[in-house]
Amino acid sequence: MNTLNIIADKIVFGGNCIGKINGKTVFIPFAVPGEKLEVEITDSKRDYDYARIVKILEPSPHRVVPPCPIYGKCGGCNMMHIAPDYQLELRTEILRDCFARSGIAVPEITVIHGADLNYRSRFQLNDGGLTERAGNNSVCIESCAVAEETVNAWLASVPAAARPRGRCHLFGSSRVVSAGNTDFPQVSVSEQEKRPVLDEKNLKKQKYRRQAKKRYAGTVFSPADVVTVDILDKKISFDVRGFFQSNMEVLEKAVAEICRGLKGKSALDMYAGCGTFSVFLSDIFENVTLVEHNRDALVFADQNLAGKKHESYGMSGEKWIQNCTHQQFDAAVIDPPRTGMEKAVCSFLCSSQIPQIRSLSCDPATHARDAAMLINAGYKLEKLYLLDFYPHTSHIESLAWFSL
Repeated sequence: MNTLNIIADKIVFGGNCIGKINGKTVFIPFAVPGEKLEVEITDSKRDYDYARIVKILEPSPHRVVPPCPIYGKCGGCNMMHIAPDYQLELRTEILRDCFARSGIAVPEITVIHGADLNYRSRFQLNDGGLTERAGNNSVCIESCAVAEETVNAWLASVPAAARPRGRCHLFGSSRVVSAGNTDFPQVSVSEQEKRPVLDEKNLKKQKYRRQAKKRYAGTVFSPADVVTVDILDKKISFDVRGFFQSNMEVLEKAVAEICRGLKGKSALDMYAGCGTFSVFLSDIFENVTLVEHNRDALVFADQNLAGKKHESYGMSGEKWIQNCTHQQFDAAVIDPPRTGMEKAVCSFLCSSQIPQIRSLSCDPATHARDAAMLINAGYKLEKLYLLDFYPHTSHIESLAWFSL
């Protein structure tokens, strides 16, 4: 085995540290900035290499013993070897660096965080376990250090052999009001997601089904797949197979910051999902407009906003901009997917003259890109938040306040 010595420099988006060997950048998983390491190159590219740690020659004072026995094997956490307070500093600096690379100087970032263990309520299971870090195999678990206790109670009580095969979704929380599960009333587990073999015939079927789903909203849901949670005294329902935030404590704090200081008659909720934010916006504004391409999620949004004045559009942001009449909004909340805003949505916002925009993101690089567009259009970045939804991971979510 050919090993080399390296000093880990900064940590970058994705959770790896970088260093230099003979002038070439090396990415090092599970390192801590400042450590002197003995490493082995595992993958060599033209401009960079990947390495694994063989021996820690000079450990960082921020290195700790991970509280999880399968850390490094499971594909979830990748920063559990770092002290939690220092993790927050590192994630904050990653966010700052992403905005700096887009030409945005951010003097202060507000961190919103909660418990660093037993916080996570949403999981995707693979044959009853968690997917391993390097591959598609399942890692069997009876508890998880970051899972809410309701999830761990289910894991401890349901043997791996009795759990659904294939891929399925699990949601469990002390904030669950109902989950269609008589044995575990605060835990919902979807059935196995059946994935057909992707031969030419099945590909044609899938294409047809995707087209059909665009035309017709799926309005029939199994009671076992419907979860209702209590968030700040609001009942919000969603499909366990769809997206919902995984950290209820941080979600409640984030909602308060998203809504703080907003005012006016009309608000836009772009990429609205099941209406999580609109439920609270509807207490502030006379009318809320929801735009969401996933019509199944929009079915829940309409239910969650029952009795509140709102308009729902089951289409992409680009199609809504092209095909719908737009009123003047007093505020907008934008929560796009990882790829960021659609170009048409970003252009619309830049020319919209909406006084207040609250922009959320699960990818700091695309968030910074979109923020630069808004700033160039005349908006001021008033506040930037790190929403620490996923302690012990390099996953970063952020919230930006913009004013015209």
